[in-house]
Amino acid sequence: MVALAGVANPSVLSLQGITFTVSSKGEGSQRDLTIKTKGTKKPLAPIQTTIDGSISGVAVADLNSNGLPEIYVFVSGAGSGSYGSVVGYAVNRGSGSITPINLPELAGKMAVGYMGHDTFKVVENRLTRSFPVYRPGDINAKPTGGSRQINYQLVAGEASWQLKPVSVYSFK
Repeated sequence: MVALAGVANPSVLSLQGITFTVSSKGEGSQRDLTIKTKGTKKPLAPIQTTIDGSISGVAVADLNSNGLPEIYVFVSGAGSGSYGSVVGYAVNRGSGSITPINLPELAGKMAVGYMGHDTFKVVENRLTRSFPVYRPGDINAKPTGGSRQINYQLVAGEASWQLKPVSVYSFK
């Protein structure tokens, strides 16, 4: 099950008995992001971090199907490119802690023609990232290379969770 929220401030989402309250404040491109968690076995301190841009959406899901939710905050960067990023955290077994989720930088063939304007969604048990593809000579407002969608799976990393690309689709 996935719960989605737009950019209301704050956004409150619940899954599997755990509730996340996501809010941001500040002006300009640098904003303070706060994530509060309720319903865990042990109280968790609020997560506070700085984001570069504004919240474009929030989702709560269980992408790794371990019975514990993750919170995903989608960020649209300031500037004409609106480069996207994800701030994510996973509730750990025992519900006494929360671990960051890492979205790797675009690289190789996935990055060819990338100039921002990302859209993120949770679809079934995957995080999807979509963006227009730019050809050489395209201006920022007029991409001509179609679009690309990358689907990510949540996997355990050494010290955090990782969003691993599992499929890439190009649309003309």
